[in-house]
Amino acid sequence: MTTTRPDAAPQSSADRPAGAGESADAVELLGLVAHLEHTAFVRLASDSAIAPSIAQRLALSRFAAAAVERRDRVLGRIVELGGDPESALRQFADVLTDFDARTEPSTWWERLLKAYVGYGVADDFCRLAADGLDERSRALVLEVLDDASHADLAVTELDAAGAEDGVLTSRLALWGRRLVGEALGVVQGLLTQRPALGRLLARSDARAAVESGTPATTPANAPGKVFGELTAQHTRRMSRLGLTP
Repeated sequence: MTTTRPDAAPQSSADRPAGAGESADAVELLGLVAHLEHTAFVRLASDSAIAPSIAQRLALSRFAAAAVERRDRVLGRIVELGGDPESALRQFADVLTDFDARTEPSTWWERLLKAYVGYGVADDFCRLAADGLDERSRALVLEVLDDASHADLAVTELDAAGAEDGVLTSRLALWGRRLVGEALGVVQGLLTQRPALGRLLARSDARAAVESGTPATTPANAPGKVFGELTAQHTRRMSRLGLTP
């Protein structure tokens, strides 16, 4: 796997974290983002094989290819920071194992909602932590996570299906509640087991406090704030589908 470009421009001091500790923290979050993109590739490739229509199969296969490109861009940034991309990726190999085991979809619609809502919580967590990164890493993470192509497909398909089937809408609303509960459990595990991610969130909060002129969140209140913001994003996603969160 190629993760660097021979024509890449040299880094300026503004592109690098301030110290070795911050660099290691950045590599940890980048490893998580790369893992999520790799997982998206695997999931989308599988979805493309079972999608109900040819148009969906073509779209999903293209989304899978795009996930590989995004993953490799993140791995390239890890190399620039002096990290080992394979090690950074490997440490998150099991982060979604329990989540997937507990949320096995039984229908195509549940599968679409899981991709949009369930994995969306992990993406939102990475966005929050990304504000604690150096500017170049932050911009890359936000750009990678901003690709909404698959989300738009899921919303279109689910909205159309729900408009014709009230029973399906009710079932998906319940499924969405289950998904967010399990996904927040994944985040809780990350905060407990990965101190680097907690440090990034603290730096993110400190930056926001300086910019807004308000007091930073205390360590005791930080988890509550994170879960509150993740829950709010989940509510927006469900509302976009016309589902009760």
